[in-house]
Amino acid sequence: YFNSHSDNEGWCTQNYTTLADTVKDFLGHLSSSPGSFDSDVEYITGMLNSWVTTEELLQELVELIFTQSTAIPNFSYTGARLCNYLSHHLAVSPPSGNFRQLLLKRCRTEYEQRDVAVKGDLETQKKYHSFVLFLGELYLNLEIKSSKGAPERAHILLGALYDLMKSLFSNPVDANLICAVKLLKLTGSVLDDTWKERGQSNMEELIQRIETILLDATCSRDVRQMLLKLVELRSSDWGRVRSAAAASNATPDNDPNYFMNEPTFYTEDGTPFTAADPEYAEKYQEILDKQDYFHDVYGENGDEM
Repeated sequence: YFNSHSDNEGWCTQNYTTLADTVKDFLGHLSSSPGSFDSDVEYITGMLNSWVTTEELLQELVELIFTQSTAIPNFSYTGARLCNYLSHHLAVSPPSGNFRQLLLKRCRTEYEQRDVAVKGDLETQKKYHSFVLFLGELYLNLEIKSSKGAPERAHILLGALYDLMKSLFSNPVDANLICAVKLLKLTGSVLDDTWKERGQSNMEELIQRIETILLDATCSRDVRQMLLKLVELRSSDWGRVRSAAAASNATPDNDPNYFMNEPTFYTEDGTPFTAADPEYAEKYQEILDKQDYFHDVYGENGDEM
């Protein structure tokens, strides 16, 4: 299968003796080569289907993936994608629950420790923050089949994310606040839309909590600035107001500056290439596809690096 992927050959030809070795190795592979996810996940799942055939092994697999997804730096996005894929393609389903059900049970165990974790030492807080961001990615990426046809999100995580953010704000030290900002930048627009559809004011309550912290808490100047920018981001509908207005009002025919805010690219010989060019849409999509890949590699967990 990997004959055309020379960088994977050493990984796929290993003779594994334990499930733990197998999982840690392929998760390490996905961590170092996130762009290979789509081409490798089918092979990985086939290997797991031939190995994980009992309830005990499934429990072990869930624990391994959960632990690694919250321990490997910047792996939460890829880990959540893997969890979604396995939830639909892993064959074993013992009476205690399938992969997705056992994964959510494992997440609940960690969730129940939230009020203790936010007040723990730096290592405990760091572990908790990794879990929070993984759960955010899981909410965005885990799809559940529904009777309506279109897959739905795991809405059981909706209330959990709200509770996790409240726990972070209950002890507003810098590390907890930074984690809350990252989580809201990652999931804020989706959470906001979902709560509004349900007639719930959860996002307003979280923003009010942030504003109270800005008045009372002794957080650092940099963290205070992060919180202010987050409130500003939400006030602009998570950055969607400007683009929506432009799309509704301006056209190439009625606005001579229609293409002004679009990026300019250059051909190999240095010729400018803008949205006014007929082939721009196709070329621009290629650029966006590349940006998606680099987000996978460098932009996970809401980091701005």
